[in-house]
Amino acid sequence: MTGTHDLLGVGIGPFNLSLAALLDPVDGVDAVFFDQADGFAWHPGLLVEGTTTQVPFLADLVTLADPTSRHSFLEYLRAHGRLYRFYLRERFHLPRREYDHYCRWVAGRLAACRFGTRVEGLRWLPGPGLFEAELTEVGSGRTSRRRARNPVLGVGWAPAVPAALAGALGKDVFHAAEFLDHRERLRQAAAITVVGSGQSGAEVFLELLGEQPGCGYRLDWLTRSAGFFPMEYSRLGLEHFTPDYARYFHALPAATRDRLLPTQDLLYKGIDVDTIAAIGDLLYERTVAGAEPPVRLLAHAEVRSLEPAGGRWRLAGRQWEQGRDFTLEADCVVLATGYQAQPPACLDGLADLVDWDQGGRYRVDLDYRVATDPRVTGGLYVQNGELHTHGVGAPDLGLGAHRAATIVNAVSGREVYRLPTRTAFTDFGVD
Repeated sequence: MTGTHDLLGVGIGPFNLSLAALLDPVDGVDAVFFDQADGFAWHPGLLVEGTTTQVPFLADLVTLADPTSRHSFLEYLRAHGRLYRFYLRERFHLPRREYDHYCRWVAGRLAACRFGTRVEGLRWLPGPGLFEAELTEVGSGRTSRRRARNPVLGVGWAPAVPAALAGALGKDVFHAAEFLDHRERLRQAAAITVVGSGQSGAEVFLELLGEQPGCGYRLDWLTRSAGFFPMEYSRLGLEHFTPDYARYFHALPAATRDRLLPTQDLLYKGIDVDTIAAIGDLLYERTVAGAEPPVRLLAHAEVRSLEPAGGRWRLAGRQWEQGRDFTLEADCVVLATGYQAQPPACLDGLADLVDWDQGGRYRVDLDYRVATDPRVTGGLYVQNGELHTHGVGAPDLGLGAHRAATIVNAVSGREVYRLPTRTAFTDFGVD
């Protein structure tokens, strides 16, 4: 069976879910979204009790584009009888488990969201001037096709593992994204090493540190950075996560953008100050009366290899500032080595029609449309695959509703959502 839609979403993470929610009340735009999972799940391996989102609750799926939406977080609270409990809590940042539940609630209300269906491939049909998606129902294996004028890629980022360590992945060496899946194995270990000092690494370390007295393992935390640094969270620093900065960054030459991004790590790769404080307080308490807990935090430490060693794992690393090599052994290694954006496999059929840049990345315009061969008359859009063109705000939840509303306006050909023209106090450039 073949259906034709104005918009077809590939993947249903927070960003495509935001797009689906903002499209819900819009007349004249037929949209459908597919995801191979059997339901919505937001980083399920990291939904550790006590962790929160790093953006305030107003950065939900819809509010910063449409505060009146029936899919807002405040409406979710009202529907679940939690408005007063949230109000009296007096904190803007949500428990991650609640943000995940909120998104599940929204996904369950949207008929356009179809879970359990994998998009196997996309191709361009020049005759009718449409994109065609090949679909497979995960449970039954049944296949079908859908056509659309505008596909939107919202598949998220994949866990990143350095090539030198990828061969060791297994039940005892795994990415932090799978932390909760391996919780019981970690509790049985005699020695654990956490590699990476971003927010995920810090949360994993804090959780393991909290359970260390009861489990008795040695705990090492390594980072190749110069230290365990806090994320930039000042009022004006946060203006890098506004549409104003995205427009400024997009207008810079590509070479300037590529040179700039590595200097902005602490805008989005650091640790929030509350997590750092909690780690520091716990370490301090553990050393009362001269106690020395089996804990080590090592900076400037680059892990070069991971090799099996008598039922354990031997890490070979180098303290790059001193130029000294070191080794240590662990039963389990948690790789908090971040995430990376990469084109999904379903895009292979369109690869020759995409206008890739010199680095093999999408060229993305301000409306989040991917540059394609001029013969392609429809729009191929991307969400959270444009860090290199729109800046550090691309993966941030705070810009999700604005980006989705921008795509709604572009696809519908009219101003469905009135978006602000000025969002920051900072002038990032000279007109």
